Amino acid sequence: MRLLSLKIRRQARRHNVSYSFLFMRANGAQLRDISTLIEAGKLAPVLDRSFAFESTAQALAYVEQGRAKGKVVVRLK
Repeated sequence: MRLLSLKIRRQARRHNVSYSFLFMRANGAQLRDISTLIEAGKLAPVLDRSFAFESTAQALAYVEQGRAKGKVVVRLK
């Protein structure tokens, strides 16, 4: 991962910001920890695009293109 992240780490240093990878498993404890960080303003998810539930197929096609620069959300309401 260190080699793969070389470019982004250099950019982060240039802008005097910290950058780190976060690997998660879907479990309740980790999701609570992430929620706490978001609510405290210490972590900000990046939203690329949002799709209505009826457009789920379009959302999946968009993700498969590999161009998303953040989370792709499917709204239920």
